[in-house]
Amino acid sequence: MRKLILLFGLSMLLANCEVSEEKGLIVDKAMVVSARQEASKIGSEILKKGGNAYDAMIATHYALAVVYPVAGNIGGGGFMVYRANDGKTGALDFREKAPITAHRDMYLDSLGKVVKNKSILGANAVGIPGSVAGTFEVHEKFGTLPFKELIQPSIDLARNGFKVTEKQAKSINSATEKINKVNNYTTLFEKKWKKGDLLKQEELAKTLERIRDFGKDGFYRGETADLFVNYVTNLGGIVSKQDLEKYEAIWRKPISFDYKDHKITSMTLPASGGICLAQILKSIEPFDLSNIDHNSTKYIQLLTEAERRSYADRANFLGDVDFVKVPIDSLTDTNYINQRMASFSWDKATPSSEVSHGKVLGYESNETTHYSIVDQFGNAVSVTTTLNTGYGSKVLVKGAGFFLNNEMDDFSSKPGVPNVYGLIGSEANSIASEKRMLSSMTPTIVEKDGKLKMVLGTPGGSTIITSVLQNIINVVDYNMGMQESVNQPRFHHQWLPDIIKMEPNGFKKETKRKLNTLGYEILEKNSLIIGKVDAILVLPDGKLEGGADKRGDDTAVGF
Repeated sequence: MRKLILLFGLSMLLANCEVSEEKGLIVDKAMVVSARQEASKIGSEILKKGGNAYDAMIATHYALAVVYPVAGNIGGGGFMVYRANDGKTGALDFREKAPITAHRDMYLDSLGKVVKNKSILGANAVGIPGSVAGTFEVHEKFGTLPFKELIQPSIDLARNGFKVTEKQAKSINSATEKINKVNNYTTLFEKKWKKGDLLKQEELAKTLERIRDFGKDGFYRGETADLFVNYVTNLGGIVSKQDLEKYEAIWRKPISFDYKDHKITSMTLPASGGICLAQILKSIEPFDLSNIDHNSTKYIQLLTEAERRSYADRANFLGDVDFVKVPIDSLTDTNYINQRMASFSWDKATPSSEVSHGKVLGYESNETTHYSIVDQFGNAVSVTTTLNTGYGSKVLVKGAGFFLNNEMDDFSSKPGVPNVYGLIGSEANSIASEKRMLSSMTPTIVEKDGKLKMVLGTPGGSTIITSVLQNIINVVDYNMGMQESVNQPRFHHQWLPDIIKMEPNGFKKETKRKLNTLGYEILEKNSLIIGKVDAILVLPDGKLEGGADKRGDDTAVGF
């Protein structure tokens, strides 16, 4: 019997729970899994008070804005997919938008070349944030507890402070130079951080109080909006008060499809995740995975070839559906997908140059964050939110204490030129006034036989889609438990660059050798992390198992 280990520092009632290396936290009724223990605990406490999953979503979201500033946010945006206890599903798009005065060539110089870092670092990289609007949309439609009750724990956390973890100290210290470079004052992050240091954020606490007291207008109008716009303008940015006042989150119809007797519900455009997930899973569905060992040469080859074709389509077709016509039904049609896979051969790799063309260089960032929630009433929410890269644009609003996103880099600054994640984009994702930029975020819910089975998602830039994919396959095809699935080493292919990225030390030498022989180039380096999946699995007896990714400080809390 595996040795049980206690969960530290959580003052909660855990009836019949167990934790081990391959089993996550198991509880009877309700659970929150997020990037930080403090945020998961705050969300779980809301559920204990009788709040529902949507109440807990709001509480968890604001807590992450305090304790996980690298990606948790009020200065960014994201997506939520939900499944109500009556089986109805839906999706909320609170993705950032381009400012009103943004235009197609705003990151190009006089010769038409992309200006290095202009869309990544500083005030010109900032899109209009959607996070606060998103939480108010959720509360208005589904909330049961008073909003003030949901945000107050985060206000207290910002004011009283929390202890920085070892991973967090390293993260902040690595960003300090860039934070100093783009801001015109000494920020509270400037010192050398170490594990156990107390991080207090009084300016952020006051901003959250204005949201508490004045609602959505406490962010998009009034003092916070003044601080935001004045500071960005002072730094040379183009965000206006009209931009903030006009922002609205949008309810959308999610992407839903079947895979091996399971119903998958995921985010639609401007998130590319749902479409790509549907394409890849439908591409591999005709193959009998029961005869293919997990993470074997054949397994990696099959997923790589399906991913290659899907990411090529992503680059060519996908963008904000409010601005461009995207053939979603055609792209996810089984006949089309079978036609795309017809050139696949077990004997050799299909070069990306034959699937489409282009030349890409780029690096990977993991600084998005995801949280999964299931409540005691049977509701489930899957939420992915981000500032884009770590600490976003690195702009920390003077007097308001929150980081602003650099989501403008998720547009195609110039069609055919890669963004910070190495992702190519086409005219469909070119910059336009008030347009939403394409995303890889993939908050997802899985059902079987009309019942909730799994809630999952992850950060990881362009690797988000493939990380969610592999965890669905782990559970559906290989019968893994949730923590066991999350612990598995992961790999990724995105069409261009034409390489398989692999997490280090997780794959057999012989497997990699065979892949090389077949013509696959592998990139495996020590620092490479692919996703930090936070997920919940409904077990056959109705209990919930959390999968909290050990690649971060991620934690499951429940009762």
